[in-house]
Amino acid sequence: MKKLSYFLMISLLVATACKKEHSTVEQDTKSTTALASDSITVIAKEAWIYGYPIFYNYKTIYASAINKDDKSYAGFNKFKNFAMSATPADTLVITINNDTPYSMASLDVSNEPVVLEVPKIENDRYYVMQLVDLYTFNYEYIGTRATGNNPGKYLIAGPDWKGETPKGIDKVLHSETNLIFVVGRTQLHDPGDLSNLKRIQTQYKLIPLHEYTKQAAPKVKSYNLPLPVWKESDYSSPQFINVLNSLLQYASEDSSEKELRARFAKIGIVPGVPYDSSKYPPETIKAIEKGIAEAKQELETKLNNLKDFGNLFGTRAELKNNYLNRAIAAAAGIYGNTKEEAVYTGSSNDKNNQPLLGNNNYILKFSKNQLPKAKYFWSITMYNLPKRFLISNPINRYSIGNKTKGLKYEPNGDLIIYLQKNSPGKEKESNWLPTPKDEKFMFVMRIYGPEPDVINNIWKMPLPEIAKQ
Repeated sequence: MKKLSYFLMISLLVATACKKEHSTVEQDTKSTTALASDSITVIAKEAWIYGYPIFYNYKTIYASAINKDDKSYAGFNKFKNFAMSATPADTLVITINNDTPYSMASLDVSNEPVVLEVPKIENDRYYVMQLVDLYTFNYEYIGTRATGNNPGKYLIAGPDWKGETPKGIDKVLHSETNLIFVVGRTQLHDPGDLSNLKRIQTQYKLIPLHEYTKQAAPKVKSYNLPLPVWKESDYSSPQFINVLNSLLQYASEDSSEKELRARFAKIGIVPGVPYDSSKYPPETIKAIEKGIAEAKQELETKLNNLKDFGNLFGTRAELKNNYLNRAIAAAAGIYGNTKEEAVYTGSSNDKNNQPLLGNNNYILKFSKNQLPKAKYFWSITMYNLPKRFLISNPINRYSIGNKTKGLKYEPNGDLIIYLQKNSPGKEKESNWLPTPKDEKFMFVMRIYGPEPDVINNIWKMPLPEIAKQ
């Protein structure tokens, strides 16, 4: 009898909660319908840009932690190590880097924090653990620059955790979201260094707090909406609202965004509340679709004119509330490093501001005093357009830099890189970075451990020019 009464009480509570939630949805629907179409379009455009990096961050999280059929799958709170240099077959991440093989992990710290343990790493090897929250802010760093190459244990906690720091923990790293993506990068000196790289990667550990402290596992936190199946098409339709409503359950609301979230609620964007487009009149849906189209166009325009990656990545405090820049960063190369860690520059145009084309031969010339200043190393990586993936080529070279074996400098100290689809000749192949055959292309220069001149934009990268026949 007691069990039956308890069941009835719980059922009543659930029914009441559902009834309240249903009225909230109805109220939001009426509120949205009352808005002018122009207002709905403006809000939808703003919300689509705001959510773009969240959605594409979730693409990676879904592949690595939820979709068991994906080759990058490991599950939540587990590292997936890629003990190899990237190739054109690696298409999970756009503008993938080819210098530092990845160790990646999707974290869910809803129930409890996770301890990230790193080993002692040789002084001549660069490594970094970049902690990216759901919003795609680089909220913390572990590694050569930030914490050194000594072993360490770091507690990664969500926004609501207020426990005591356990013994042996070097630092607590609080995130404002419960979903976090860890991008580990470990320098690979050359192909013969692969066994050393693997040894290091296997020593990167993620340990749930209750296992670290040898306590009982905590209760599982429940969410109103499940994590969605990731579908590219969802973000081209009003369904993007439902996706955001699910993902934003895992994120705390920053005080600077209260008015923003209130505006979003007017078109149905409320964390944890299901969105059903069939409840809205056709003119409302058309206004939302118009906002999506305008947002896509603005993002594409900004992306095509992008010349400086330097200020696109960082903490919330550094990036402030420039949501368009955050979306541009996700589209141009999600998980880019903060500029103190690494500076990214590059181009899809030549010296005369013309698109880089695979049927042209180019030279990229650095004068002796124009070579980038890096504490660790620098590289240039080639990508096709518009996909931004690595390019298949006969010598299997996807990047080139100051660590490339056999790189030749001119007698006066200048450096010339040859950007073309065919070999520039045996004597110049050491400095050849192959381009695609018939596609447009772009390149990205990564400077690891940039010196102040690079960070402060005093140093300028030269642009390619068409080679003289």
